[in-house]
Amino acid sequence: MTVPVIIALGSAHQQPVHIQWASEQLALFLGAGAALRFSRKLWTEDIHATGRFYMNRLVAGTTTLTAEALQQRLKALETATGRTHDCITLDLDLMQYGEQRYHERDWPRPYIQLLLPDIL
Repeated sequence: MTVPVIIALGSAHQQPVHIQWASEQLALFLGAGAALRFSRKLWTEDIHATGRFYMNRLVAGTTTLTAEALQQRLKALETATGRTHDCITLDLDLMQYGEQRYHERDWPRPYIQLLLPDIL
C-alpha cells in the first residue's frame, strides 16, 4: 500500500548543495512521475534569530514505508551530511503521512504556507 507524504527540507550550511542532494535522495524512494512534486527553493531567516539563513523546500510523494521507517530514513540522510547540533547541514521533517499531520507548530510558518501551493 502506498501512502502520500509531505516532507520539509531545510539547510543552514552549504544550503544549495545539501538541498539538491536531499532532493535527489528523496526522489529515489518517494514515488515517481506525477506522484513526486517539489516546491521551489526559498531562503528564510532562522526562526530563532541567530542570523543564519536557511534554504527551504517541500516535497510531496508516496511511500510504502511506515511512518517510523520513513522518519528513520530521513534522520539517516541528515546524518550522512554530517549534521550536528551546531551545524544544520540538513533538516528533514515528515510533515504529513497519509492523513496524519506532524510538526503542528510548523504548519502555520510563512515558508510552509508559501511553498504548499507548489506541491498541492
